[in-house]
Amino acid sequence: MKTARLHGIGDVRVADEPVPEPGPGETLVRVTAVGICGSDLHWFGEAGIGDATVSHPLVLGHEAAGVIESGPRRGTRVAIDPAITCGACRPCRDGYRNLCARISFAGHGDQDGAMREFLAWPSRLLHPLPDSVTDTDGALAEPLGVAIHALDLGHVRLGARVAVVGCGPIGLLLIAVLRAAGARHIAAFEPLPHRREAALRYGADVCLRPDILAGDLRELVGDGADAVFEMAGTADAVTLSLAAARPGGRVVLGGIPADDQISFQASTARRKGLTIAMARRMNDVYGRAIGLVAAGSFSLAPLVTERFALASAGPAFGSAAKRQGLKVIIEPAA
Repeated sequence: MKTARLHGIGDVRVADEPVPEPGPGETLVRVTAVGICGSDLHWFGEAGIGDATVSHPLVLGHEAAGVIESGPRRGTRVAIDPAITCGACRPCRDGYRNLCARISFAGHGDQDGAMREFLAWPSRLLHPLPDSVTDTDGALAEPLGVAIHALDLGHVRLGARVAVVGCGPIGLLLIAVLRAAGARHIAAFEPLPHRREAALRYGADVCLRPDILAGDLRELVGDGADAVFEMAGTADAVTLSLAAARPGGRVVLGGIPADDQISFQASTARRKGLTIAMARRMNDVYGRAIGLVAAGSFSLAPLVTERFALASAGPAFGSAAKRQGLKVIIEPAA
């Protein structure tokens, strides 16, 4: 089978490897669609993310869908949950599987991901897709789940005023989720013009450049947003998020900084009495994400701006890194 591995900064190589043999509790899946995530771009551009670095050639990709290749469920189309959790540690027992102390995550650290033609994966993490949900939709159920998890952390109430800072794919999906959840006014901030346009299509009431002046910001959000979602991973985005929040509001930090550091002005956060929540991936929301797509609540197809075969994984990453489009999909079965 063909497999794409990251060997170092900007170095993705496609090679032939044996088809994996499923172990106990695993199922062989033929991968049909894999999305390139912002976290994948950290691996591609920095050979690491946070405190994790490439220690061996790594198969990236955690936004994935495929078709079960063997066994009683053969032919079933599935979304692939990338998080293999232990189920026994304190976070798992308390219902925070995304914070599992012994988690293995596709395309991270020592766990190979989905940018290959076949993978063997725990059967319990393969979610059947309804006929109305495409393979690409199935792959994008993961970033949609991340957006839903951020919404949960924001405690957004019906009629709330909210703000989203950073309108990459997850920021855009978050805007759509916020609109569906009944937010009254959604202000978005994004430096790239094509993403500002996309934010308006996805449901933002207004989308402006993030270098907005303090007076203009007050005119836009008044006393501030009830919840602000930072999805850019920069210091300026964090500063803007705290400035846009109302006293007593919540700020959800979901962006991943390149230098693994987050800082903000303590007096701003303290005087406003802000609640700051850190978003890591998603909790147990896959079923909600797939159900909402199946019900037609979200249209994920417009998010995809480019598609590549697995043999062109290197150029696919290069294109995604330019951030000239929205979501790049790799199709290993093409």
